Amino acid sequence: MVDIPAGTIALRDDRLGTRWQVSLPAFRLARYPVVGGRDVPLTGISWYDAIALCNELSAEAALPAAYVVDGLEVACDWTASGYRLPTEAEWQYACTAGVPAYRYGPLEDIAWYAGNSDGVAHPVGLKAPNAWGLHDMLGNVWEWCWDLYDQATYGSYRIFRGGGHADPPRSVGSTVRRRSHPTFAIEDLGLRLAQSSRTA
Repeated sequence: MVDIPAGTIALRDDRLGTRWQVSLPAFRLARYPVVGGRDVPLTGISWYDAIALCNELSAEAALPAAYVVDGLEVACDWTASGYRLPTEAEWQYACTAGVPAYRYGPLEDIAWYAGNSDGVAHPVGLKAPNAWGLHDMLGNVWEWCWDLYDQATYGSYRIFRGGGHADPPRSVGSTVRRRSHPTFAIEDLGLRLAQSSRTA
């Protein structure tokens, strides 16, 4: 896990034409997405699967669970040190290492996307990291975030970020927001673990 310093990030929703700022306390984020076999990112899991996996990994590490699950209702204990999904503000802030930019380097150097992936996900860590040492924040696989997308319009749909190995360059950027129903599992969508800072 990488310690991410406190900071402020500006977010936007181009569909609704809204912009807002979020002040973030320090937190921790995994250097790589969660992997399956051959160090390739784990994919094909729903948002609910991702929540369950966070709690399972917390239990294995003897950490208090970040999530309380009651049927389809999920509550997050932001003070718990267990693993959780990043918020979209945390994800975007960490993606470009606190410096607002669409990408943290030349696309070919930092990401697997439609132009160089041969249509498949690749082992993590083969592309250059950002300034905070985080790999594969862009490209390879999309990553689930905690947040609802637009509850008034889409109900329980959750946000995912980052772009995937099958996406064109325009979709592989720090501000690109996508959504899916939390029960849907998508073949190029995985997760990256976050933790609330132990010093927060």
